Amino acid sequence: MSRLLGVQAGSTVRGSLHSAPGHPQRRGRLSGTTTTEHHVTAPVTDRPASGLDRFFHIRERGSTIGTEIRGGLVTFVTMAYIVILNPIILATPDVDGNTLSSSAVAASTALTAGVMTILFGVITRLPFAFAAGLGINAFVAFTMVGEVSWPEAMALVVINGLIIVLLAATGLRKLIFDAVPVQLKLAITVGIGLFIAFIGFVNAGFVTATGNASPPVDLGIGGSVASLPTLVFVITLLLGGVLIALKVRGAILIALVAGTLLAALANLIWPFGLDFGFQNGVLSLPDLSLVGAIDFGFDVGKVGAVALVMFVFTLVFSNFFDAMGTMTGLAKEAGLADAKGDFPRIKSALIVEGVGAVIGGSTSSSSATVFIESGSGIGEGARTGFASVVTGVLFLLAMFITPITSLVPGAVAAAALVLVGAMMLSQIRHIDFGDFRVLLPVFLTATVMPLTYSIANGIGAGFVSWVVVNALSGKAKTIHPLLWVVAVGFVIYFARGPIEALLGG
Repeated sequence: MSRLLGVQAGSTVRGSLHSAPGHPQRRGRLSGTTTTEHHVTAPVTDRPASGLDRFFHIRERGSTIGTEIRGGLVTFVTMAYIVILNPIILATPDVDGNTLSSSAVAASTALTAGVMTILFGVITRLPFAFAAGLGINAFVAFTMVGEVSWPEAMALVVINGLIIVLLAATGLRKLIFDAVPVQLKLAITVGIGLFIAFIGFVNAGFVTATGNASPPVDLGIGGSVASLPTLVFVITLLLGGVLIALKVRGAILIALVAGTLLAALANLIWPFGLDFGFQNGVLSLPDLSLVGAIDFGFDVGKVGAVALVMFVFTLVFSNFFDAMGTMTGLAKEAGLADAKGDFPRIKSALIVEGVGAVIGGSTSSSSATVFIESGSGIGEGARTGFASVVTGVLFLLAMFITPITSLVPGAVAAAALVLVGAMMLSQIRHIDFGDFRVLLPVFLTATVMPLTYSIANGIGAGFVSWVVVNALSGKAKTIHPLLWVVAVGFVIYFARGPIEALLGG
């Protein structure tokens, strides 16, 4: 998964990377060996390279046009679920009680993914695809819009993107990325995975609030999950788990389709309130009404300045580490990274990734970032940006079939959330828990997120505890100065209520 936020070193990429003809030495990490060359020289042939070949360095990297097309197609299949899932995540009412149109969000999601993936492929010549970042969209939907409107929230996403572009252009982005302990980066991914999974359990009715002080939650209703929607959720979840375990391409998408068909069949036999009508048909012109629907006129009467600043900070932080970790891992898997993790056109890649947040916010689809699912296309042999162009074109075509996104029942979508959460949780295996200076901040980061229903709270708890525990246990010199700044910022964030009251007085 993932691209998901903070995925490191391609650890969730599945499949094996095969050597190009004539290059038996060039294999990816998943085959058991590593490669440190920045570029791979393709076999010399008498056939002159086409303009397309020269532009994307296709033969230079040991690939072919056919391989790139196949890789781009596979990447699209493994990512297509986001067009269905993103509207479901962004369905939360904002502070004013307004919601976003599901069909409009689906169209914006496909449009943004298509445009950004093509742009990234053409500029960087790398086989990475873009779409709305899971984790970032959860933060927007489940934390931010509780205090700001949807147009204001998306304006904050745009501001986040502009800051990332500036940091990338000046080289500060890579400097800051290297300063944060890898354990905290991984803990954020784990925490977001638990948070997303918890949301899925709640949405499916698998976990419910009791209304009592103890226990505050329970399994289903009175300890029972014997209802059709919850049964559909369980079957979809287990089916998706089996497909992922078998490394089936597009496992989550297949599980979503199968779960929807199962729900439709069950609803015919035992009706439970689902409507699968195609009143508007399967094909339609995309609803782009959300493009440009942003508002920079923030109502500070509803949300204080400190909260707005911390929203932007959390967006930048999440976006920041998600993309860098994911791109580094994908580049290693494609054999395009050196021993330090640097890869061709890295500065351009980081700048374009920031642009993804600007465009994602401008279309109300949330920040678009590189997806770890790009690893599936790399596993099929994709090595250049031409594969990204293929994926992007398919996303643009997907805009015209967005009515099908409204057919997915909530219980089925909830299963996809739990699957995504489980895949993000896999990052925990890279954390060494032998040192309590690491264990406590990681534990707080991962648990505070779901328990307080806030990604920002989890990140803050992790950073503050890391600085305090290490500083007072003899490791103060190991703390990067930037971490002190971040920790102080989060202390202000946690105390923003009294601070705002004091400033207001």
